[in-house]
Amino acid sequence: MKFLLAFLLAACAGAAFAAPFEDTMAQRTLACTACHGKEGRAAPDGYYPRLAGKPAGYLYNQLVNFRDNRRHYGLMTRLIDPLSDEYLMEIAQYFAALDLPYPRPTPAQVPAAVMQRGEALVRQGDTAKKIPACVQCHGDALTGAMPATPGLLGLPRDYLNSQLGAWQSGQRRAHAPDCMQQVARMLSPEDLTAVAAWLSSQPVPANAHAVAALPRTPGIACGSAALAGGAQR
Repeated sequence: MKFLLAFLLAACAGAAFAAPFEDTMAQRTLACTACHGKEGRAAPDGYYPRLAGKPAGYLYNQLVNFRDNRRHYGLMTRLIDPLSDEYLMEIAQYFAALDLPYPRPTPAQVPAAVMQRGEALVRQGDTAKKIPACVQCHGDALTGAMPATPGLLGLPRDYLNSQLGAWQSGQRRAHAPDCMQQVARMLSPEDLTAVAAWLSSQPVPANAHAVAALPRTPGIACGSAALAGGAQR
């Protein structure tokens, strides 16, 4: 089973088989990086997110969510459906350990007021609308928090727009209480656009790994999922 991803690569990047097979996770996950970009840095088409450096717990949970239909993308589901929880965790741990530099993104071409609104929502939230700030859960540096909260930087604007929209519509779900769905549904279309524009315009810091712990307790409850081996995220 550990070699399944390498064989599936024939559909995504068959040219890679011109080189001798190496029994490494880097070789096996070429099926992943065919879409997610070299070493999982994010693909240039704007729809495939960064994998490198995100918490292993988060990456593992998303692989399981695709397999178990809490997230919907047929190619991902078919790719990982035969894989065990333990092997999905190996994949997650491989990408989580990568420490890669990122070029500065091109700022979104939106009015200054839209960028200001996006930054305000990310950093302060909106008390009147009861929208919590993104930094409450994703960390002041927006690089995520261990063990399973992802970073929000280094993600394409189109991807951020589509995922926030998926949370709003119920196409993307998590274990109850589904805090991201609650937050996304508080956002107006204008607010969603502003958040995605500002986040996608921010550079990834030199240390893009998630912080070990948040400095303060988030003001919103989120559901948990069992990780491989029975631990809770």
